[in-house]
Amino acid sequence: MIRIPRRGLLAATILAAPAVRAQSYPSRPIRAVVPFPAGGGVDAFARAVAPALSATLGQGVVIENLGGASSRLGTVSVLRAPADGHTILITNDTLAAVEALPIPGTGSLVAGLAPVLLGVSAPHALVVNPRAGIPDASTYAARLRSGRPPNIGVPGLGSAQHFASELLGQALGGRAEHVAYRGGGPLIVDVLSGTLDGGMVTLNAAIDHIRDGRLLALGTTGGGRSPAAPEIPTFAETIAPGFDIETWMGILAPAGTPEPILAALHAASLTALREPGVTRRLNGQGFSTPGLGPAPFGALLQETVARFAAVAGAVGLKPDA
Repeated sequence: MIRIPRRGLLAATILAAPAVRAQSYPSRPIRAVVPFPAGGGVDAFARAVAPALSATLGQGVVIENLGGASSRLGTVSVLRAPADGHTILITNDTLAAVEALPIPGTGSLVAGLAPVLLGVSAPHALVVNPRAGIPDASTYAARLRSGRPPNIGVPGLGSAQHFASELLGQALGGRAEHVAYRGGGPLIVDVLSGTLDGGMVTLNAAIDHIRDGRLLALGTTGGGRSPAAPEIPTFAETIAPGFDIETWMGILAPAGTPEPILAALHAASLTALREPGVTRRLNGQGFSTPGLGPAPFGALLQETVARFAAVAGAVGLKPDA
């Protein structure tokens, strides 16, 4: 399982930041690329943090939703941007998923990025339409092993949520029929309408619908219940003992960005994350806020790539699926 430490690396980055401010960084608004459509979990994280980050940096932070190809389109746009700190990527562990399942002939995405801050982590939730005839996790497990598995939406084949669903299927001895979407927002619309049986999404993307009774949560994927939704059991306690996977979301910049600018970005991002109003908002949506610095974030990224690559090999996932 992947453990996410809960302590950031604030002190060193705060010391490094003033040197950059003396060089008038940032000198213009920051372009923050979210490689998913609006309405999903990463978009919610970005929009919670962006105003505080703007206030800390003294420049606007403009969010650009650029979804498609399981986050590849938006990520590549950041790789092609100048490495001057004025373009950043706000993404999740789908970055590790696409790295673990590369398209033939393409290079590494991770190698072209510099970690800045791992901001939040959260479990995924498997949600279904209340009319789908899947009232609980045990029924879902039985359906997976039957000849009529449920159709489960994921925010892109090869996304972090897809890998989480495949891992759950491995634990239960079956596989869902996965349907790819451009992001969590469009996926949830189709689960609400009954077009899909269910979907695997980050908890915060569905939590309001769960609270209102429009979606039924069969379980969450973390090792313990989410403080934001303690009524939802984990799969570990119902049908898959020991099952534990959480998504993470963070900020990265193009590789080659000068170290003083990376330090300033980390310090400003962590300050924004720790702003009480931001923390309360994120906690209420089901996020924890570890605030990891560049080194531990980079290590977690590589660990996640390795875990997802093992899953891809085990179930035979192909990048052109």
